[in-house]
Amino acid sequence: MFRFAVLVSACLASASWAAAETIDVKYYGKVDLAPFAYVDISRSSFINRACYDKTQQFMVVQPRSIYYPYCEMRAATFEAFLTAPSMGQYYNANIKGSGSDGPFDCRTHRVPKY
Repeated sequence: MFRFAVLVSACLASASWAAAETIDVKYYGKVDLAPFAYVDISRSSFINRACYDKTQQFMVVQPRSIYYPYCEMRAATFEAFLTAPSMGQYYNANIKGSGSDGPFDCRTHRVPKY
């Protein structure tokens, strides 16, 4: 348990607050990353970056080169994603989900306005 807490702290400590960076998110449009904490991922061959706005429970993830939005995601899920042994496997099984309507699909969940 202690090791898990240290790992989560280390991941979140390495998170950066975006300063005036805007990204293009598929199905959503332009998003200013100012309110997001983000982590550039170097330990995954699939996930490049993860951005999370705790206030809005909104995650944007960049597998390969395209950013995708995920709505109404609790912070605990984002932290579990960051600390998963395989971020790609966790993403595919728990975030992206199966079929077109995953557990955090913005078509069926509240979409924040930025």
